[in-house]
Amino acid sequence: MKEYEKRGINVWGLTVQNEPMATQTWESCIYTAQEEGEFLKSNLGPTLWKNGFKDKKVMIWDHNRDLIYQRATTTLSDPETSKYASGIGYHWYETWNNKTPLFDNLEETQRAFPDKFLAFTEGCKEQFDLSKIYDVKLGELYGRNMLNDFNKGTALWTDWNVLLDETGGPNHVGNFCFAPIIANTKTGEIHYTYEYYYIGHVSRFIKPNAVRIGSSSNRVALTATTFMNQNGQLVTVIMNDSDNDIDTNLWIEGMAAKLKAPAHSIQTVIL
Repeated sequence: MKEYEKRGINVWGLTVQNEPMATQTWESCIYTAQEEGEFLKSNLGPTLWKNGFKDKKVMIWDHNRDLIYQRATTTLSDPETSKYASGIGYHWYETWNNKTPLFDNLEETQRAFPDKFLAFTEGCKEQFDLSKIYDVKLGELYGRNMLNDFNKGTALWTDWNVLLDETGGPNHVGNFCFAPIIANTKTGEIHYTYEYYYIGHVSRFIKPNAVRIGSSSNRVALTATTFMNQNGQLVTVIMNDSDNDIDTNLWIEGMAAKLKAPAHSIQTVIL
């Protein structure tokens, strides 16, 4: 981190270990919840503080939503470990074992540890296919996860790869994936996928330090989240992932505005 900062790259946070329960074809390291906590308490945390990095945000877990509550309640049960942890990181790959993302686990974890922020630290769509980079389902995958994650208490959300090449790489073990931006190194073309624009509806309009405001939807096909920016703006992001246009109303304190949510769309309303 010292070398990064010498070169003008500020490191605000780090995780203890990427996916500590996964044995992968790429670099891996297994930690039990107890081992992760012991390493943070006895090694990583004291070393960071001793070297002037007490302000860096350390996140535990950094794996999937399925076991986030169990891991957090075990690792953070020791106050001497907990004092070094600012947040709890997670990924979205529990759908490999569960057809449905386990968003409710985030809410339970946030309720148990209100002093720790939840951070989505990695997600991507695997099995890259250049012919499918303009599939709207890629954007909807991101929209569905972002909006539900925020509604369950997540404070920050980051993709795995911002930009990849025409193969979905480079990757040293052949794990080729989709990304918001695809650069064709053979033709010089730059492709902005639906992932890019769906992320943009959040990152462009919901500003740092915004506060989430309670909101709900009365249609299964409509997913929405609302934030208040520091300047008082109310920002509502609405996604319709169905095949049908939907006429709806945006209600706030007894007042309503008519909206149309086109099929397979995302939109942002600013008040």
